[in-house]
Amino acid sequence: MNKLKIINDPVYGFINIPYEILFDIIQHPHFQRLRRIKQLGLTNYVYPGASHTRFDHVLGATHLMNVAIKELRLKNADISDEEHKAALIAILMHDLGHGPFSHTLEHSFVKNISHEEISLAFMKKFNEEMNGELDLGIKIFTDNYPKKFLHSLVSSQLDTDRLDYLRRDSFYTGVTEGNIGSERILKMLRVVNDEIAVEEKGIYSIEKFLGARRIMYWQVYLHKTVVAAEQMLLKTIERARKQSKENGVYATASLSYFFDNNIFSSEIFHSKKLLPSPLDAFAKLDDTDIIVSLKEWSNSEDYVLAELSKRLINRNLFKLEIQNKPYEEAYIHELRKKVSKYFKISEEDSKYFVFSESIKNKAYSTHNLYRINILLKSGKLADIAEASDISNIATLSETVEKYFLCYPKECM
Repeated sequence: MNKLKIINDPVYGFINIPYEILFDIIQHPHFQRLRRIKQLGLTNYVYPGASHTRFDHVLGATHLMNVAIKELRLKNADISDEEHKAALIAILMHDLGHGPFSHTLEHSFVKNISHEEISLAFMKKFNEEMNGELDLGIKIFTDNYPKKFLHSLVSSQLDTDRLDYLRRDSFYTGVTEGNIGSERILKMLRVVNDEIAVEEKGIYSIEKFLGARRIMYWQVYLHKTVVAAEQMLLKTIERARKQSKENGVYATASLSYFFDNNIFSSEIFHSKKLLPSPLDAFAKLDDTDIIVSLKEWSNSEDYVLAELSKRLINRNLFKLEIQNKPYEEAYIHELRKKVSKYFKISEEDSKYFVFSESIKNKAYSTHNLYRINILLKSGKLADIAEASDISNIATLSETVEKYFLCYPKECM
């Protein structure tokens, strides 16, 4: 069987699967699950084209990793065939730990454990099934391999993950400001002192990359309507979990598992006492479990759960206001009283309809271990914030925090 496939990707055109082990990983049922997980949660409520999946993204990121390593090897970087293959494995599997709707519900079913840790658990499971062929890929993924620059291609401020999702998300949303020149950036990469660096002539591409990342966060990932929809989904899952414990509620078998079992630590997640194991249960959980359950919950006898579910199904979203300082508790309390009266629910239940949190955006960190290095013509390395002649690059390293208030607009 020919496993060295060619895939027609809408962003990059024809991309290659250069090693048979990659094909075997892609064909695994746990990997195929990524086809059923949207890359951008509920962003398609604002940008209808944004229905692409984690499956699309990891294939794109793997393609960029392949291009990056080929370019580095042309510039005499010391990368063996085994290291090449292992780096591709690491990036191909880096998002296996995402749950339904990606980041939106990341901590709704498994608390205090990141999707990266779950990805690693999946890698180890695959490695057992594949007789240790993923050993080197796992070392690179966990940054336990001597050649640190390989890990930075998987996870850093200029990794193949970010290079793909910015361009791919820009493509599917139609927000052209996020369309970065990933090919040019990859051609400018060098390995210097075991670090990834960008040749000085590529500095303008990096400036655009950082600017695009900032724009995409405010215009796409943290768009106020997207935030409203995703916060409503969080509240709906919270209410469904409460109802499940108190009165019972419809849920798919996969969803019921996480309602019935409180997975709140790494120890519990990796425990072998629960059957099926949390990892095996997580491998069966995807967007369809949530969508099917929302349709059923819209007919629930619990008014709060039914109302939230119907609004999500029909895109009748709450209004979301944003400001630079926290909302006063007295104002929030008054709104909850109005909502309580309007919907004939208790003030306690009105907290599912009126709530306030904060959102943060930081385009670049000068303190990160894997800063973006510019290789100057003098041969020295400089941080992009120092090397750029655009003063606001340094400003991008500051965390911008804004506060939002979400509530049903008909109550105002």
